[in-house]
Amino acid sequence: MQYKNDRIIIREFTSEEFPLFSTLFENENVTRYLPYKTPEEYKEMFDKALGSYKESSFSRWGIFNAQNQDFVGMCLARIFLDNPEQIEIGYTLGENYRGKGFGTEVCKALIDYCSSLNHKKDIVAVTDLDNVGSQKVLLKSGFGRIENLAREDRELAYFILQKK
Repeated sequence: MQYKNDRIIIREFTSEEFPLFSTLFENENVTRYLPYKTPEEYKEMFDKALGSYKESSFSRWGIFNAQNQDFVGMCLARIFLDNPEQIEIGYTLGENYRGKGFGTEVCKALIDYCSSLNHKKDIVAVTDLDNVGSQKVLLKSGFGRIENLAREDRELAYFILQKK
């Protein structure tokens, strides 16, 4: 995925950018709503993303500030693990980029990208039940909240993109 507008650039990570990726997940305010992962699991996640760029339309990508090239965060699109008939999108932003409209822009870019793939699958997103900020972004981006998604260890707020 390549995307650029006046504020953000979404692109593939390079292998040298692992420190940016891993530092993002060292901030407790960033990971508060995410399932716990070890540093090794983040390294695995990053390496898997690098490997998937040539093989798949889905992966994790870096989000950068178009004005100063600063690292903003990470986003993803993938076949939804809970329902392979759906595509899941998600993003994680650095603390200094929250509440400034970046989440909404990233959501829009991911929706446009997934729609361009013509998979005919519904686009979904899940958040922690307490992650009100991300829930507002999803609602603003055209998603509707449906019944909570129950996983073995927790329940998640479940959103599906409303068909036009």
